[in-house]
Amino acid sequence: MNALATTRRILTQLRHDPRTVVLLVAVPSVLMILLRYVLDSEQRFSAVAPALLGIFPFTIMFLLTSVTTLRERTTGTLTRLMTMPIGKLDLLLGYALAFGLLATLQVVVAAGISLTWLGLAIAGSVWVLLLIVVLDALLGTALGLFVSAFARTEFQAIQFLPVFVLPQFLLCGLFVPRGDMGWVLSAVSDVLPLSYAVDALTQVTRSAEVDGTLVRDIGIIAGCAVLALLLGAATLRRRTP
Repeated sequence: MNALATTRRILTQLRHDPRTVVLLVAVPSVLMILLRYVLDSEQRFSAVAPALLGIFPFTIMFLLTSVTTLRERTTGTLTRLMTMPIGKLDLLLGYALAFGLLATLQVVVAAGISLTWLGLAIAGSVWVLLLIVVLDALLGTALGLFVSAFARTEFQAIQFLPVFVLPQFLLCGLFVPRGDMGWVLSAVSDVLPLSYAVDALTQVTRSAEVDGTLVRDIGIIAGCAVLALLLGAATLRRRTP
């Protein structure tokens, strides 16, 4: 119940900021539309769009969550909440549920536009595609909650973007197959959760089979999101630094 109360509070705040919500939902869709017409080919678009359909929400939710949570820390809102009889994990679950609902809406809109208007073709299940992309957005949310504990200003929170997101973007296999990388880069790529999201999305694009590898990749994405939430709860302090 405590987690749900936190979720309602955040969603109520966002309801009074419709511009942020519109931008949050619209940006991934606009980026996918831009990508489609830059490539000017449905075949080329279908080759790269599924991976980016996961990367865009992951990045945006990471940035939004880290900045928003840090603002609540620095304004004292989080400190006041921590004086109430609410567990750290309950508090973070409330944040995760609120931002997770926004992430789901964001993903459904972007995927719907890509699959219909933009001509994205996939061999696998649309529902599996949506599951992977939603989990990827939730992973970005969980990582944003985690890194907000280490920032002192919103500018510092933004600086974590190139530290936590860009290396994953470069090493996830989008530009160069992970098997073609040097052994050092390949080993680093193997421990980055976004790599498994891209692998899973690529498999759904090319095959309708749900095999053990796909299930493993989905499990790793979900597990990393849960781990980030647990780490966020462990670093949550009673006092604003």
